[in-house]
Amino acid sequence: MQKRRLGRTDLHIAPLVFGGNVFGWTADKQRSFELLDRFVEAGFNGIDTADVYSAWAPGNKGGESETIIGEWMKSRGARDRVIVITKVGSPMGPGKKGLAPKYLEEACEASLKRLGVEAIDLYLSHWPDPETPYEQTLSGYAKLLEKGKVRFIGASNLNAEQLGAALAVARRDNLPRYEVMQPEYNLYDRGSFDGPLRELCLAEEIGVVTYFSLAKGFLTGKYRSEADLGQSPRGGGVKAYLNDRGRRILHALDDVSRRLSAKPAEIALAWLMQRPGVTAPIASATNLDQLESLIKAATLSLSPTDVKALDEASALAG
Repeated sequence: MQKRRLGRTDLHIAPLVFGGNVFGWTADKQRSFELLDRFVEAGFNGIDTADVYSAWAPGNKGGESETIIGEWMKSRGARDRVIVITKVGSPMGPGKKGLAPKYLEEACEASLKRLGVEAIDLYLSHWPDPETPYEQTLSGYAKLLEKGKVRFIGASNLNAEQLGAALAVARRDNLPRYEVMQPEYNLYDRGSFDGPLRELCLAEEIGVVTYFSLAKGFLTGKYRSEADLGQSPRGGGVKAYLNDRGRRILHALDDVSRRLSAKPAEIALAWLMQRPGVTAPIASATNLDQLESLIKAATLSLSPTDVKALDEASALAG
C-alpha cells in the first residue's frame, strides 16, 4: 500500500490510521488483537492511542489501550511493522495532567512501559495547557527526543494562533517543533481545520492526522433520526448532527455511495484521504466487518464531480 510521509518526519504511514480509543472499551483484548492483526495484514501501519484511553469506561483508569497495543506488538513481534502515535496531557489522576516538563517525562515513561517499547514514534500534546508556556513544554520534549524516548512530537486540538505561537517559540529558542497536528475534522466538522489552521499546516509542511473522522459515527449513515441514537454507546454524541446540513451531507454521501457501490462511511473517509493538507484520517472499528469497510475506503478514488458534490453539501454557511 502506498505510504504517505507524515509532514517533515521520516515516518511514512498508510492513508488510514486505526483509532485505539476502542481498545479496552468497546473492543476487549481478544477482539482488539483480531482487529490489529487484520489491519496490519491489509497493509496499514498507523495506530493512534493516548495514555488516557479508555479511562471513561467503567472499571478503567486509563492506560488500557496502550497496554493492549503493547501486548499485541509483543505477542506478534510486530513493533517494526507499526507506527505508534500516543498522546499526553489529559488527566490521569491527582496531579497527573498537563504539559510541564517533569510530568512529560513521568507520563512518557509510563506510556513506554505500557507499550513495551523503547521509543514512541510520535508523541502528541493532547490538549493545550494554558498553565505551561510553550518554551517549557518544548524544552521538556527536547529532553525526551535527546534521550531517544520519543522520535517526533506533535499536538492535538490547537487552533492556528496556538500552533503559530508554538512554532514561533521553537524557532526563537532553537527547540523542537510540532511536526504533526491532530485536529477534529470531517465532512460535517470543518470549521476548526479549514481556513487558517489548514493553511498554516500546508505552509509549514506539518503532517495532519484527523480525529472524529466519521463525526462520532454520524457519517456512517446509521443515525438518520433521534430514534436511531440508541444503537451504540456513541449515539448520544450524534444528536447535534441531526439538522438540515447534516441531512444534506448524508444525502450527498448516499448519492456518491450508489455511484461507487460503497458505504457512506467509506466515501466520507475517502473524501478526507483526498483532502489537500490531510495526511490520513483516524477511524476505529469494533468488529471485522467494520474494519473491512475501513480497508475498502483506502482503495476508493473519488472523481472531481464526487468531491464537488460533497464539498458543496458540507460547506459551512457564510
